[in-house]
Amino acid sequence: MDHRPLGKTGLGVVPLGFGAFKIGRNQGIKYAHGYELPGLSEVQELVDGLLALGVDYFDTAPAYGLSEERLGKTLPAHRDGLVISTKVGELFEDGVSHYDFTDAGVRHSVSRSLARLNRQTLDIVFIHSNGQDDHILHQTDVVSTLKSLKADGVIKNIGFSGKTVAGAAASLAWADVLMVEYHLEDRSHEQIIAEAADQGVGVVVKKGLASGRLPAEQAIEFVLKNPGVSSLIVGGLNLAHIQSNVAAARRVLGR
Repeated sequence: MDHRPLGKTGLGVVPLGFGAFKIGRNQGIKYAHGYELPGLSEVQELVDGLLALGVDYFDTAPAYGLSEERLGKTLPAHRDGLVISTKVGELFEDGVSHYDFTDAGVRHSVSRSLARLNRQTLDIVFIHSNGQDDHILHQTDVVSTLKSLKADGVIKNIGFSGKTVAGAAASLAWADVLMVEYHLEDRSHEQIIAEAADQGVGVVVKKGLASGRLPAEQAIEFVLKNPGVSSLIVGGLNLAHIQSNVAAARRVLGR
């Protein structure tokens, strides 16, 4: 798959990125069916397979359990085109999510992500919203702290992964990248995607298959044919399934 520009970040991302939730966490999930957490050797096999398919954009988060640590152990330290995004704000410990948007909490989270991912800098860090987008953006330290960490060179690009259209719209003033839910059953962020493209803000789509409710090829086509979308994140543990999604993306894009 060819890489697409991610807004004005200077990064290129593949149209179909990998969401690394399932390689690190199987508690407190919203999926219809449970699953066994893979071992590290299985994760290595999956990651190697993804890279062989040309999938070199990986999205993770501290809230995804062992995900960051496992990516740090299985991804190559240096590879042209490799992009990793992670998040701040949500932690998942002892089976429960905890939220911390304070300056100290965000800095600690970023430091820990650097160590777990085995990176000197982080390509993209999103704010991981708990749904209270307005409060997070305007009543906590998180935006100013991320701006400071970006100015210091610890983070290359910052963004917002929220729940509301209003939150995404407010983030256009400072974000390099937005992560939004967008699919055939929820087009509420469509105007924001267009506005982001006009402003040079990259857009990454989450839950583009409506958590598995939509036929994969139809859902992938809908998302990737929007010119404002840089990448659609899909997850899973079955490499053959992901390979079929990559093939669908290639058919949609004509290559």
